[in-house]
Amino acid sequence: MSLVSDSALRRALARARDGKALDVTEVAVLLHARGEHLDALLEHASRVRDAGLRAVGREGIITYSKKVFIPLTRLCRDRCGYCTFATAPHKLPAPFLSPDEVLEIARQGAAMGCKEALFTLGDRPEDRWHQARSWLDAHGYDDTLSYVRAMAIRVLEETGLLPHLNPGVLTWRDLQRLKPVAPSMGMMLETTSRRLFEEKGEAHYGSPDKDPAVRLRVLEDAGRTNVPFTTGILIGIGETVEDRAESIFAIRRVAREYGGIQEVIVQNFRAKPDTAMRGLPDASLEELAATIAVARLVLGPRVRIQAPPNLVDSEYALMIRAGIDDWGGVSPLTPDHVNPERPWPQISLLEERTAESGFQLRERLTIYPEYVLAGEPWLDPRLFAHVAALADPVTGLARPDAELRGLPWQEPDGGFASAGRVDLHVEVDTSGRTHDRRDDFDHVYGDWTALRDRLTPASPPATPTDAAAMPVDAAAAGASVNVTSGGASDGGSLTGAGAASGGTPGEVRRALRRAAADPGGLSDAEAVALLAAEGEALDELAAIADDLRRQAVGDEVTYVVNRNINFTNVCYTGCRFCAFAQRRTDADAYTLSLDQVADRAQEAWDAGATEVCMQGGIHPDLPGTAYFDLAKAVKERTPGMHVHAFSPMEVINGASRTDMSIQAWLEAAKEAGVDSLPGTAAEILDDDVRWVLTKGKLPAKEWVEVITTAHKVGIPTTSTMMYGHVDNHLHWVRHIKLIRSLQERTGGFSEFVLLPFVHTSAPIYLAGIARPGPTAQENRAVHALARILLHGAIKNIQCSWVKLRDDLCRQVLQGGVNDLGGTLMEETISRMAGSENGSYKTISELREMVEVTGRPVRQRTTEYGVPTDERLAASEASDGVCKSVRRVLPMA
Repeated sequence: MSLVSDSALRRALARARDGKALDVTEVAVLLHARGEHLDALLEHASRVRDAGLRAVGREGIITYSKKVFIPLTRLCRDRCGYCTFATAPHKLPAPFLSPDEVLEIARQGAAMGCKEALFTLGDRPEDRWHQARSWLDAHGYDDTLSYVRAMAIRVLEETGLLPHLNPGVLTWRDLQRLKPVAPSMGMMLETTSRRLFEEKGEAHYGSPDKDPAVRLRVLEDAGRTNVPFTTGILIGIGETVEDRAESIFAIRRVAREYGGIQEVIVQNFRAKPDTAMRGLPDASLEELAATIAVARLVLGPRVRIQAPPNLVDSEYALMIRAGIDDWGGVSPLTPDHVNPERPWPQISLLEERTAESGFQLRERLTIYPEYVLAGEPWLDPRLFAHVAALADPVTGLARPDAELRGLPWQEPDGGFASAGRVDLHVEVDTSGRTHDRRDDFDHVYGDWTALRDRLTPASPPATPTDAAAMPVDAAAAGASVNVTSGGASDGGSLTGAGAASGGTPGEVRRALRRAAADPGGLSDAEAVALLAAEGEALDELAAIADDLRRQAVGDEVTYVVNRNINFTNVCYTGCRFCAFAQRRTDADAYTLSLDQVADRAQEAWDAGATEVCMQGGIHPDLPGTAYFDLAKAVKERTPGMHVHAFSPMEVINGASRTDMSIQAWLEAAKEAGVDSLPGTAAEILDDDVRWVLTKGKLPAKEWVEVITTAHKVGIPTTSTMMYGHVDNHLHWVRHIKLIRSLQERTGGFSEFVLLPFVHTSAPIYLAGIARPGPTAQENRAVHALARILLHGAIKNIQCSWVKLRDDLCRQVLQGGVNDLGGTLMEETISRMAGSENGSYKTISELREMVEVTGRPVRQRTTEYGVPTDERLAASEASDGVCKSVRRVLPMA
């Protein structure tokens, strides 16, 4: 460890003493503290820790979890230089513990009063070891995580222990699958040092799951999924103090932005025989104490910090002085399988040593008290009863008198009972929403300040070039895609101002000539230039687009008589652009019963509708079969109705809740009556934009996989783009080009729908981050550009009358658009966001809107066919809108 000057240490300590923000350089200096400097550092850290404990009502309390350690498999695809846990198949009696072995450990732990079942295993062993793959196949599991999920449920149901899952690197979808079976999960970050990962002979070389970028993405995805997550750093494995400092700051960033880091472990390397790093010296306990103290100062009072008590020799008091407030999991039954040479201390000894430092030792659950007390969205409803059986309802800590017994793991009760403001679809046009924002606005979407840090300073984006990689590589084989993350270098700057700078007049003229001659050949730079077209240039762009529209579909303007049925607005996903989502206790929250959904479908059918469009919030109480039940309810009541239902986010939710593959789920949905999917939840298909727009919605590549799989199984979809928020013009261009590439591969898109951002009540706008939607010029330009870029691939370009004024709809109809969408009958989502264009349009109103263009208007089906004479007659009689939703005109 390099030395730093005494004066530098004193300056950094003075800033820590005074509570000033520390930067990475100052933190690296403080990591050198020893002697009197270390004493001062520990004093400052203790003060911060104590303030945090007072704030949550646990002053003078240090916690621990009484657990059993379940080493589900010791096989791993990684080759870490310090690990003795991972081994080879020939050294094990079987690749995995059997269900009986798992349950025997859990039962013994329950008999000894343990409340946590810590599942530890290697990363995806089936990718490296054929023995693991064969074992999983023989026992009927698709992959290791399927077995983890199944065993977690068995432990819950048969012992009452709460699973804490440490299966290594997880994807966003993996977290969706596992959240319902475990109150908490974890994975050590270890270090952000790329040198240790990339250089031969270093600790993480040859271990694909130890890529720091991958591991940070796991922490972010856990936060996005609202999973209480444990992480930490491992010191002494060859990293520098600067690496150490950067790792702590990386954890802080995630903790602040998402609020899901429930504890941070600071663990010291202890050399083990028979490992590549057996000759390295152990990290000293003073070094450990300094790192804990620095972590406490950087992470602040709200983050819980832990040091494993079996790795600190007898220096319990030193670690407490350094600022820990938790000792982690301690087992009276099983060894620490990761550090088997270091036995756990007896709990009575740990209690005694803690008391010597003036603290009381209290047992917690695997999920920390703050998350127990918060409940949703951090705890899945299927685990409510299991956690409630063990938790003190006042403190959230473990109840000393709790009885360990298995409880059924099942879908929550409640199902489709009608609840809340079920007339919101009508009242939104009269009395409106109750409040302009939720009362949990300041934290439910993550930390707004941290979110702003994701945005680069307002400046022109990088100049687009053809060589720049698209955010999602849709040309890759199968459903495999590459998604950018971390920065906006490929897509240009993300700014609150939104739009990228456009081209010069000369560049616009050249791009117009290219668009007229070769629409599909426009480069990114040329397309971006066209989005800046104004005046005569904009009129010329619209004319080019309208000529292409005429070639593709003729002059008819089409619409469908349909009804939106948003069956619930209860949702905890945390989309920052969405003003529709409510907590179950909010005044505007509602859920429709299946009968109410069927009744609305019947009303729509009687009014001549040919389609219902069903989408809703991700309600945690709905049963796993919810989407199938909804489709069946509509088909049973109105067999001839086209069911256009469930966004890719809902598909992922349904597949996760039922533990089905996406393909199997879509096939079951089709059998239940789903005829097509709305291609919503796309927003902008670039994760740099998506993770600003939303806390927990599906990543871009998951959207692509759902859509392409739907097309594969014969379910057509629409495609969409929501634009004009924190994005820029280059994002729009690449999104549209991605849609085209997907269409060229699958042919499954019926139309492309442009959805301008409605800002008025959108949380991200109220927080001062998003701009107030696109300008009129941008709306005209992007509708025209969509027609040009999609020419020869997608025939139908649709505008949204809900989001555009009638005059703008007429303008884009003269610039490439051929479809107006539907009569809708009830449109609640945009109205809740502040759209002022009503929640339905009659056929007469649609015809009046188009009349001035001189183009013919035609009613269509979802597939752009011609409705039957019976449907046409029924819709003419109702004017395309059922009576129950019509506005009552005041009497003269």
